Amino acid sequence: MKTLKYKHIFFDLDHTLWDFNASAAHTFEMMYEHFQLVKLGVHSLDDFVNFYHIHNDAAWALYREGKMEKEILRNIRFELALKDFGIEDAGLAEKLADFYLYHAPRNVFLFPEAIETLACLSKKYQLHIITNGFQEVQYIKLETSGMDVYFKEIITSEEAGVKKPDPGIFHYALKRAGAIASESLMVGDDAEVDIAGALAVGMDAVFFNPGQISSHFQVYDQITNLSELCKLLG
Repeated sequence: MKTLKYKHIFFDLDHTLWDFNASAAHTFEMMYEHFQLVKLGVHSLDDFVNFYHIHNDAAWALYREGKMEKEILRNIRFELALKDFGIEDAGLAEKLADFYLYHAPRNVFLFPEAIETLACLSKKYQLHIITNGFQEVQYIKLETSGMDVYFKEIITSEEAGVKKPDPGIFHYALKRAGAIASESLMVGDDAEVDIAGALAVGMDAVFFNPGQISSHFQVYDQITNLSELCKLLG
């Protein structure tokens, strides 16, 4: 890796800096207790979360392809999870969605060394975010975690009009940052969405892979801990 050529580093947010799974798990525990879901027939929090994730993953796949609107996605995953327990209540589903979207970005869980790594890199590089997450939610995560002070540009798919891995969001991000692809590096946890997407527009990329998941995409540089970035980039 020719570190001297880089001027800009673009980060994914969820599952890269923000420990999405830990934050979500804590939020679901709060939700289960707050709404007394067990009394409504949701006999198992684990089962409810598993059903939710099945519907959420399917909805996000459609959202990334432009086949589902954000307003539908935010509620449908909860509505379908409730139906798996025989509960048909669109009003409750909306309340669960509101609760989740309010509390999840405020329940701060970061990957180890996230702040330390950003502080280290910000001394030498301009740092930016490229995320497919909901704009208002992502901004709250950055503010509540204190990470916002390290980033010059925060690019969301809603602003760009397209989602990763579409080349359009990377070109939009480069333009916003005043950067060129050959001097830019992308760091993300999704080999297809973050890594292949960045490589397709001429950016280098580092695959954040703490679970050491195998991928059929060619990955040039891989890390399992964020602190490795400071070593890689000097």
